[in-house]
Amino acid sequence: MIFLRSIIFFLWFAVMSAVINIAALPALLLPRRVTVWVSRNWSRLTLWGLRVFCGLRYEVRGAPPPPGTLIASKHMSMWDTVALYLLIDDPAVVLKRQLLWVPFYGWYVWKAGSIAIDRDGGASSLRKMAAASLAVIAKGRSIMIFPEGTRKLPGTAPDYKPGVAGLYTQLNVPCVPVALNSALFWSGPAGFLKKPGKIVVEYLEPIPPGMPRKEFMALLQARIEAATARLVAEGRALLASEGLA
Repeated sequence: MIFLRSIIFFLWFAVMSAVINIAALPALLLPRRVTVWVSRNWSRLTLWGLRVFCGLRYEVRGAPPPPGTLIASKHMSMWDTVALYLLIDDPAVVLKRQLLWVPFYGWYVWKAGSIAIDRDGGASSLRKMAAASLAVIAKGRSIMIFPEGTRKLPGTAPDYKPGVAGLYTQLNVPCVPVALNSALFWSGPAGFLKKPGKIVVEYLEPIPPGMPRKEFMALLQARIEAATARLVAEGRALLASEGLA
C-alpha cells in the first residue's frame, strides 16, 4: 500500500510541478514577490498531496523565528526544503550554486532571492555569502541554512560546516536551530517512499548573537542533534505502533 500510494503521489507531484513550472514562467519577468507567491503555493500543494495521497501530515513545535534571524536546520530529506520555505516567512535559502543550473527549479530559486554559494570557492565564497546575507538581513528577511550542507540520515555522524559560524559572526543576529525527523517518513531510494504518519519540525531555543565561534558551533550542534535524536525516537515509536517501522 505504501508503494502504491507513493506512486500516486509521485505522478501527481510530477504533473502538478510541470504545470506550475510552465504556467508561472512569466513570473520570472515580474517582481520577486510574484515568484515567492508561486513557490509558496507549490509548497502548499506538495504538502497537500502528501496528506491526501500518502497520509503524511506534519506538526510544528516551538515559536516561529521572527524576521531578520539566522535559521539553522537539520536536513534529512527534500521535505525540509519544501516545508520550511512555506513555514518561515520569505527566507533567503543558502544553497549550492549548482542548483541554479537545474532547469525551472534553478530559475525560480534564483528569482526568489536565494543565496547561491560555490562550495569549492574557499574564503572568497564565504565572503560573498556573508555580503549577500547582510543585504538580505538589512531588508528584514531571514537567512535559512542547512549547516551540514547535505542531507543526513538518522544515526549518521553529524558534520557541521564552518559557513554557519561565519554567517553568525558577520550578521550579529540570533540564530534559531531547527530539528526534525522527516527522513523516517520520506524514505527509500531517492526518497521515493512516503510513509503515513506525522513529521515533526521543532524550532529550538534561539542562540543570542555575540558568542565565540567555537562555542556557538558546539552549542548549535548539541541542540540540533539532541532534539533530532528525540524526534527520531518519537517518530520511530509512531511507525512501530502502526506496524510500519
